[in-house]
Amino acid sequence: MTTIVAPCDAEMIQTACRRAEGGTLSIDASDSCDAVAMIHLFEGDAFLLVADGGPAGESAESEDEPSAVLEVLDYAPLPLRERVRSLIWLTGTLHEVPDDLQRELAVEIAGDHPDERLLDVGHGYSLIRMAVQTAVIASPVGAGAVSVDDLASAEPDMFWEYENDWLAHLESDHADLIHQLSQRIPAGLRNGRVRPLRIDRFGISFRVETESSDEDVRLPFSRPVSRLSELSSALHALALHPELDHHV
Repeated sequence: MTTIVAPCDAEMIQTACRRAEGGTLSIDASDSCDAVAMIHLFEGDAFLLVADGGPAGESAESEDEPSAVLEVLDYAPLPLRERVRSLIWLTGTLHEVPDDLQRELAVEIAGDHPDERLLDVGHGYSLIRMAVQTAVIASPVGAGAVSVDDLASAEPDMFWEYENDWLAHLESDHADLIHQLSQRIPAGLRNGRVRPLRIDRFGISFRVETESSDEDVRLPFSRPVSRLSELSSALHALALHPELDHHV
């Protein structure tokens, strides 16, 4: 049986958009950009929270269905030397969400994607819809295109809400565990500073900061974790089994 060592690109995009602090929308029709406060992916659409009166909202009201590109930066939770873990680009057409559906839609989104910024709907912010046509993700290991169907069927990693706290807790309170895990990375990188970079149901990734470069190393769990309570056990098991492979 083949062990899955990392989330697929579609899952990475879903997770990054759930965690994102916002994004930048470039609108072809107006040749302008606008800030996006929140992104929620649902099936083949991206629902975007934008400030009222900006170019994004005005473009969405157009009957011409203007095309746009949304750029999302996936930042590492910890203050690394280079915090960007991946870049995501979604292209599609912009559409208005009727005023009488705005609050109802915000409540529905909050059920899956709790975010206090949704409270701003109707108070200076509105939701618009992007019908996604293409999706691309780029990271230090390469770039990949994701079909709309694959993106629509993917789910964010089940631990996306807890990742920030878990990685901060690891670095601040479990230097011993990080040291044990660092023995699993290539010997040539062990003299660098090993920082927690990402954790998900398939494993944990580290950023190794040396004087001249940054290298990312992934340590997969022996099997995917299905519950939050299993994460700690999976990390300790990984630290105690030196025969497990690493993946860059």
